[in-house]
Amino acid sequence: MPLLRSRGALATATAALAVTLSACGSDDPESSSTASSSAVATSAAGEATAEPASDEPFGEGCSAVPTKGEGSVEGMADDPVATAASNNPSLSMLVEALTEADLVDAFNSAPDVTVLAPVDPAFEAVPDDALKALFADNAKLSAVLTHHVIEGRLSPGQLAGEHTTLTGGTVTIQGSGEAFTIAAEQTIAGTSDAAVLCGNLQTANATVYIIDQVLAPPQ
Repeated sequence: MPLLRSRGALATATAALAVTLSACGSDDPESSSTASSSAVATSAAGEATAEPASDEPFGEGCSAVPTKGEGSVEGMADDPVATAASNNPSLSMLVEALTEADLVDAFNSAPDVTVLAPVDPAFEAVPDDALKALFADNAKLSAVLTHHVIEGRLSPGQLAGEHTTLTGGTVTIQGSGEAFTIAAEQTIAGTSDAAVLCGNLQTANATVYIIDQVLAPPQ
């Protein structure tokens, strides 16, 4: 099976997850541990900088969320995160990557996490050669995917700051209110800051912030 069908369609051949998401347990946003095949890291939640206008999802990208059915805001709230993402057309490439990496069950069973979910154009922004190299390395693919997960449900008021991801690395989010970014050097493409397109989406086990770049785990 080819590693990359086209810039608009992801295809990977990966092995089982090296980092076990289901080992998450602590609700303390200050705690952290080293990720391994039997343990995952705990996030260090950032300080609140401003409260959003409401507890509802926010951002221009929320217009891409279906208004009815399982992919709607209400429908997503009843499903675990990978299942909920599978009902959102704008996250199809992320779901395909999770499926190929055998991470769907791990993401669905992780209790109370925050997922920074790259939208389809985020994958398309990564150069073809970089994608091919990533998908040729099973460990790196798993690391990239788990680097988008932080333990604990972060509200918009807690989102800004430095957080430990499930790889054991950190991601620094800047902003306040309803405008948040992640610096370009923290992304795989490295050409522009990642922005939150639609934030504070709730699923059965996660709070989701849809972003427009794929993040790079620490080397």
